[in-house]
Amino acid sequence: MASSIPKVGFVSLGCPKAGSDSERILTQLRAEGYDISKSYQDADLVVVNTCGFIDSAVKESMDAIGEAVKKNGKVIVTGCLGAKKEIIEEEYPNLLAITGPHALNEVMTAVHTHLKKPHDPFSDLVPPQGVRLTPKHYAYLKISEGCNHRCSFCIIPSMRGNLVSRSIDDVMTEAETLVNSGVSEILVISQDTSAYGVDMKYRSGFWHGRPIKTKLYDLAEAIGSLGVWIRMHYVYPYPHVDDIIPLMSEGMILPYLDVPFQHASPRILKLMKRPASSENNLLRINKWREVCPDITIRSTFIVGFPGETEAEFEELLDFLEHAQLDRVGCFKYSPVDGATANLLVGQVPEEMKEARLQRFMETQARISHKKLANKVGQTLTVLVDDHQGSFAIARSMADAPDIDGKVYLRDGKLLKPGDFVDVKIESYDQHDLFAGPNL
Repeated sequence: MASSIPKVGFVSLGCPKAGSDSERILTQLRAEGYDISKSYQDADLVVVNTCGFIDSAVKESMDAIGEAVKKNGKVIVTGCLGAKKEIIEEEYPNLLAITGPHALNEVMTAVHTHLKKPHDPFSDLVPPQGVRLTPKHYAYLKISEGCNHRCSFCIIPSMRGNLVSRSIDDVMTEAETLVNSGVSEILVISQDTSAYGVDMKYRSGFWHGRPIKTKLYDLAEAIGSLGVWIRMHYVYPYPHVDDIIPLMSEGMILPYLDVPFQHASPRILKLMKRPASSENNLLRINKWREVCPDITIRSTFIVGFPGETEAEFEELLDFLEHAQLDRVGCFKYSPVDGATANLLVGQVPEEMKEARLQRFMETQARISHKKLANKVGQTLTVLVDDHQGSFAIARSMADAPDIDGKVYLRDGKLLKPGDFVDVKIESYDQHDLFAGPNL
């Protein structure tokens, strides 16, 4: 006998911030009694949460919408690309609904319109931590939505709006619920984590009866008291970021900072409408390392930005050599519909962008090689994520899931995801470390 419970298919694309939106929608769907289908064929309708940041993401999202339309036919589109409704409607005019990002209520209204609610919502139908797309032992915690910056290469504010911070008590309640559910690591995310609370003028909230300011330092101190790994992502290099480095040195939060510097040339940074200069950033990095010698610094950069000269690209390579960053990602500049950088003169030819990208990655590969080699012989605490044959796959404090390296543990079959173990590093390859049995 076929189940009478309505089923919703779900496709989640994009960054962890979009993933957090997906988790909220999935949690509400389950709370209202809908089943989540693992196939298009068994779903009564499909929700596609899209990304629209760069051209490749737009293509991936449009392809995903097309696949859902072809294999199911009843499709609701949400997410960043949904903010460009006309682009989607031009190719797919018969969708059930299109919403922008961070649109839980609009998505649920569309679902209710086309698929009757099985019953009234009761929160006990889902676990307290909600429905998560991540493994059970780590979770992303989004502390704000939107961004007040107007970087010339970015259209996120036009999609997600200005900064809107969650109240500190709401954030801490969710964080505590995650820890109580067995999460071993919380990854703090937003469009601009450093700006947390600016829109609320850092007003105080209450958690367990004590006042806490809605501010980065106060959040880090409070969430660091929960006794799990706390990893900070998307940290803009404001001066007050210096204040949280001692918390890393004291072990309250992980000694890991994800700071998108984007470039090193003052002129290019100005064209990007980014703050700071490479000299200031180098001074900051050196200061952070003085306070917390074990800090891991991750960053992302753009090469081939409009007007970038060979000398300015060399300036970026020189910055890499001096900064000796631990984790680095790099992208070729890609015109994004609606970005003001598209109007700048001096667009860099595609073949030159590619050549610069290769030179950049070769430079960073040499730096990364030395840093990984220095870890051989060290004892590291790692968090187990998964298994591959007889190996356990883990991460150290220096490794965020999906974007950084891994630590492969031989003879690790008895270890479980979420376990913390101390291991001795024996060898390395281009990206990952290899360790013996746990100590």
